[in-house]
Amino acid sequence: MSHLIIAPILLPILTAIIIMLPPVHYVPNRRRLVSIIATAIQLIISCFLLWETQQNGLTFYALGDWQPPFGIILVADTLSVVMVCLTTFLALAAICYGAAGEDVRGSFFHPLFHFQIMGINGAFLTGDLFNLFVFFEVLLIASYGLLIHAGGKNKTKAAVHYVVLNLTGSAVFLFSLAILYGALGTLNIADMALKVSTLPPEDVLLVKAGGLLLLIVFSLKAAILPLQFWLPDTYAAASPPVAALFAVMTKIGVYALLRVYTTIFGESAGPLAGLGMNWLWPFGLATIVLGAIGVMGSLDFRKVVANLVIVSVGTLVCLVAMQNTAATAAVLYYTVHSTLVTGALFLLADMIANQRGKAGDRLVSGRRVAQPVLLGSLFFAAAVTVAGLPPLSGFIGKLMILQSAVTPLQQVLLWSVVLLSSLMVLIGLSRAGSILFWRVTGSESGGDKALPLQVFAVSLLLLASPMLVVFAGPLTELSVAAAVQLEDVSQTISTILLESSVSGGAQ
Repeated sequence: MSHLIIAPILLPILTAIIIMLPPVHYVPNRRRLVSIIATAIQLIISCFLLWETQQNGLTFYALGDWQPPFGIILVADTLSVVMVCLTTFLALAAICYGAAGEDVRGSFFHPLFHFQIMGINGAFLTGDLFNLFVFFEVLLIASYGLLIHAGGKNKTKAAVHYVVLNLTGSAVFLFSLAILYGALGTLNIADMALKVSTLPPEDVLLVKAGGLLLLIVFSLKAAILPLQFWLPDTYAAASPPVAALFAVMTKIGVYALLRVYTTIFGESAGPLAGLGMNWLWPFGLATIVLGAIGVMGSLDFRKVVANLVIVSVGTLVCLVAMQNTAATAAVLYYTVHSTLVTGALFLLADMIANQRGKAGDRLVSGRRVAQPVLLGSLFFAAAVTVAGLPPLSGFIGKLMILQSAVTPLQQVLLWSVVLLSSLMVLIGLSRAGSILFWRVTGSESGGDKALPLQVFAVSLLLLASPMLVVFAGPLTELSVAAAVQLEDVSQTISTILLESSVSGGAQ
């Protein structure tokens, strides 16, 4: 059981290798079956790891028995394991949708998909910044291949922009790590938090420079204004299951902001406490507004959904910048809600486009969809959820966000921007739905009906919203517990650095 923490990283690697072996690789149905079963097993293990974390608190895994701060460690706390569970659940739905036929439109869909899952899980579980960089590169390399899956001019163009931008971000990431390592002598997050709290005055500016460079990198990954321009075209060009998985990619940037700037540059960081938060707050608000404008003004439904991702990222960044327990708890709940519903909308956009003939997902008059009741019901449920209307999870998430504002200025700005953006999102989705389902040019459908596996995948993601409401009490308690655990930096340092020297930690 002590090796359970590394399972969300090892299992996707083993799955990808098995799928590439000849007995499986040359038979599409075998690839699909292995991929779906392996992802379901990963989800079960992730949920069990969450249960273990609740029972035993924060635990770590020292690879090769090299104890921190010298070796590579994986850290499992409530926040990181919930994100792993979210990623695996989203991936299961996306793989089910891809198994309906999208996976055979290009090469190595399933292996690349699992390598990306491995990179994402690793980014959530790693306990040091250098390996965060490594896992970023793993997931990005896999995403490069997945982005051009099935080919096409738009995908190639979006992939070039995406690759160039992320390579630039990776270079800045390395520079920031070099600066921080030179000043602190470590990249272990817990050890960095300890050393920053006792930093000599002559090193403060150097560490501040490294921390601000990291802020730029994570802001690029999260797609915060003015570094969000790459997202709409990239997500709109990706194939449906890839775009659905990409819904969690921006949350990795938000997670990194939360982890690094709460643990390393939190309240105990002395003169570096709250580093960069005065920048995140206004840019987060501006990102919400820009995303809401994009929702109202987009000419394609996929870009509407991509701009919804930007709205959610802006909201999460504002919560990170507020740096209080209620805001951190709201980050976790709202992340789960927004990731699943936008993932469902990316899949639903493809189902609608396939039934509108040449019009596709463009917001223009087109042929009537073949399943107006089914697709219309799914669209309505998703729109109500993402707009934050009762009684679904979006309403509870927005309520937690609004309640997390503590100062009068935060209340005025956050309430105004969040409520106004919710209205704009509702108007934008109403416009999109009326065009897609009511503005038709003929009585005949322009495409085939959605396959049962596709409907299952979308329904699975959308059913999570009422479940988040039914279990709102335990889930909000879990979110608060995760926030308290994250903000207890002294306990984190004690568990990872002090107890490891005595007990040897998990090996």
